Amino acid sequence: MQTLTLLDVALLLAAAAIAAPLAKWLRIGAVLGYLLAGVVLGPFGIGQVFSVYEAREILHFAEFGVVLLLFLIGLELKPKRLWSMRAAILGLGGAQVAATGLALAVLAMVAGLGWSAALFVGLALSLSSTAFALQVLEENGELTARHGRLAFSVLLFQDIAAIPLIALAPLFAVTAVGATPRMDLTAALKALATIGAVIVVGRFVLDRILRLIARAMVKEAMTAAALLTVVSVSLVMHWAGLSASLGGFLAGALLAESTYRHQLEADLKPFEGLLLGLFFIAVGMALNLNLMVTQPLLVAAIAVAVLAVKAIVLYGLGLWQKLEPLAARRLALSISQGGEFAFVLL
Repeated sequence: MQTLTLLDVALLLAAAAIAAPLAKWLRIGAVLGYLLAGVVLGPFGIGQVFSVYEAREILHFAEFGVVLLLFLIGLELKPKRLWSMRAAILGLGGAQVAATGLALAVLAMVAGLGWSAALFVGLALSLSSTAFALQVLEENGELTARHGRLAFSVLLFQDIAAIPLIALAPLFAVTAVGATPRMDLTAALKALATIGAVIVVGRFVLDRILRLIARAMVKEAMTAAALLTVVSVSLVMHWAGLSASLGGFLAGALLAESTYRHQLEADLKPFEGLLLGLFFIAVGMALNLNLMVTQPLLVAAIAVAVLAVKAIVLYGLGLWQKLEPLAARRLALSISQGGEFAFVLL
């Protein structure tokens, strides 16, 4: 069994330090840059620096970056902000996820998947890349335009929708014929009770604990407390049979009204960015490039189909929102790509 050495850590940090700036210079998005770095270093890539086992170990560790991402998303979801955008978020966002998910699920079933797996794949691929789309909209000065605001609402709903999808992933799990379901009624009740307990305890305890730690005026203690909060809630969720990512989101949402929200965000953002970069590098390591060689037409057809279905649905929804045809096309093109949460879910 191989273990990561200090040299391996140095290579990962070097890849993370080089991939993002290079991707930004090439204007291809940081996520794609990290994926390409992983492809180069992975067991199926050019360098073959890391083995399959090492890639899995890195992925397992770096998944905490996804937990921190959802924690930071939870910090931003204040009830007042959500309420003011409720029509666009729930209406347009919900319609996009439902329509795109069903359309892609039908294509997946035609391709031979069972209805459960097809529906899960469709819903996963209906999500878009929030970081990529917002960056493009901001660079083009479209974020303040109406189609830009609608795109933001859809992305916000997708971020929220990813939470129950992650939590309910075991219900969609493909099992062998005659196997026991991954989540029964007892486990579901246990999960709901755990979520309720976390909400109640977090509502009345978390902010008070942070207030006591803040009085010591030790910055490292606040950072450690924030990380401990995320890890603790994630462990509780894992014990209940739910995703650790859901725990991260709940911890963030519980602290959305905290007076220390901005400090927590500033303290954890560097950890989240670095670990997410390592996560996508590890995902890139797991990509089997032999498929690009042996089945290039299939890979290209799937990519084109996903983009086309999402763009068509978004264009129709843009017209439904009374956008001009040009603005509806911009909406469709800006968020028709796949997203990071698809990697997380799959």
